[in-house]
Parts: sequence; structure tokens; C-alpha cells
Amino acid sequence: MFNHIGELPKHQYVWVRDSFVLKEPTGAMIPAIWFSLASTPGRAWGCTVMLESGAIYRGLPPHAIAFSADPGEWAIEQAQRWDCYGWKFTAIEYTFLRGMDLVVKVCGGEVNGSYLFTAAPVDDGFSDNPSQAKEFTFIRTYCENLTVQPTDKVLVIDKSFCLKPPTWPAGIVRSDTVFSCE
Repeated sequence: MFNHIGELPKHQYVWVRDSFVLKEPTGAMIPAIWFSLASTPGRAWGCTVMLESGAIYRGLPPHAIAFSADPGEWAIEQAQRWDCYGWKFTAIEYTFLRGMDLVVKVCGGEVNGSYLFTAAPVDDGFSDNPSQAKEFTFIRTYCENLTVQPTDKVLVIDKSFCLKPPTWPAGIVRSDTVFSCE
């Protein structure tokens, strides 16, 4: 689906920091089901959830979402590196990456996590330029927070194929060519 708003490949049972959804927050975490995503240029990804009350709440930034009731502090800079830069995207779960362990560069260092899904922007000036095109990997960190990172900030740990320990590659060239066979 190429839209400003789209469904996740699979809904996720999550927790939401109450400071994002309540007038009088207590610092608690609220159970929710995360089922949709929105992309607005110049903003963080917007997550849509259903709260236990049955209320739908949309536009939550990634650092509002956690995967346990006690995830610890998490800042927007750790949760997402780049703002969205287009309106249209498709959300997909790469079967090959399903459940894979990851090493992720976030603001302030590295964290480990597991692959959730990918959001691929389409039909904008950045995505149409090979040197600027990015996909965004949505990751459940092992500290139980959500982070969204471009692929150049993510290493996959495939124990049957990849080097041990994983190492950040040097010298990879950014694609800058549009190929055509006619």
C-alpha cells in the first residue's frame, strides 16, 4: 500500500508511555495494540494504537512505544535517526529477516535487537535518487524499546553466514546510478 497511512505487516502488542496519551500522566505504561503507521515529511513516524479502553490513538512517535511495562528511558534521538521525507511508503516484512538478531547504531552508541519490519518510502525526490534512497528498519531493542533506523545503521547477525563478531563494513559505495536495459 502506497499511502500516507498504512497497516503494519502484523499488529504488535505494545506498551505506551502514558505521558503521550493522558492529560495527567503518572509515569505508567499503558497496554496497547499497534496496528498502523503514518509518514509525514519533516516528522517522526506516527504510530496508531488501540488502547485497552478501545480508544484509537494516532500519531505516537516511536519513543512512545515499548515492548514491556518497564523499558527504561528512551529519547526520540534513540528511537529514530531521520524524519520522514515523503508521504508515501510501503510496509513489508522481509521473510528472510524475520526474527533475525540485529546490531543497531543509535544516538549514543549501539544496541541489539530483533527485526520487526521495513518501511520503504516511494514516489518522492529522495526515493527516486539512488544515492538518497533509504529503507527504514523497525527494530525491537533488547532493552524493550522501539527504534527505526536506515539500513546503513543496521547489521544483521546471521550465525550461519555472517562474520563473528559482526563488524561495520568500511568502503561500501553508495549507489548513484539508475540502470536501464533499454
